[in-house]
Amino acid sequence: MRKSLENNKMFRLKDLDILGSKAELASLPEGKLLINTINAHSYNTARKDKLFAEALTNGDVLIPDGVSIVKACRWIKAKSQPKERIAGWDLFSFEMDKLERESEELRTKSEESNSMTSSKDGQEDSSLFTLRSSLKKVMFMGSSQRVLDLIVKRAAEVYPHLKVVTYSPPYKPEFSDEDNKAIIDAINAADPDLLWIGMTAPKQEKWTYSHWDELNIHCHVGTIGAVFDFFAGTVERAPMWWQRHGLEWLYRLLKEPKRMWRRYIIGNTLFLWNMLKEKC
Repeated sequence: MRKSLENNKMFRLKDLDILGSKAELASLPEGKLLINTINAHSYNTARKDKLFAEALTNGDVLIPDGVSIVKACRWIKAKSQPKERIAGWDLFSFEMDKLERESEELRTKSEESNSMTSSKDGQEDSSLFTLRSSLKKVMFMGSSQRVLDLIVKRAAEVYPHLKVVTYSPPYKPEFSDEDNKAIIDAINAADPDLLWIGMTAPKQEKWTYSHWDELNIHCHVGTIGAVFDFFAGTVERAPMWWQRHGLEWLYRLLKEPKRMWRRYIIGNTLFLWNMLKEKC
């Protein structure tokens, strides 16, 4: 999976393999798959962070989580020409809906089978255990316990056929070896059918990429930090009009100017400058 970059200047938008549309999410292969997102902010960050650049370059799937990425790819005539923005929320909704349908189908089949078995043998306890074990499992790793508890509560309403497992890592800039081992052990013990990593960029991408070979799992893994808060309801996502017009960034800037001004005003200017250099 690893493809080392000699220096950060080798990280160029025009060379990246980026997913083209939301419809292509349905064509992603089953099994262990690392799915990252890229937007103007993460591009700028990767230009200064070698490990982050490698994580985005070497992941299995990279989705364009920003209208700026879609438009820039057209302008600089990049190798990839995504047709539309695919937000982290779009990835989350697609994967969760798909797993919910699969789990519901499995449970229906299990109920039919257990109904026949229990009527013959009277083994109701065994049947209930089989029903519970037939549920597909999704794991959320990251964020605070408060947010994770809200996720569990909402998931029970929106995705009633999924079993939700969570893990809240220590809140610190860097994890110790013991921290990393505990996280890896928790993920491997859960053996989920879908794994979400939410520790904000670039920490989540770098951690997942660095420990990828230690994760003995068989599922899709998405690094989607902000979606944890959106789903939990602790952060409000921009209304649909702003999303449709590619202005979700402006909505966030207006809502949180003190926290977001550097990212969007300075960051967007830097992104435009970098795109000009790539085009030339």
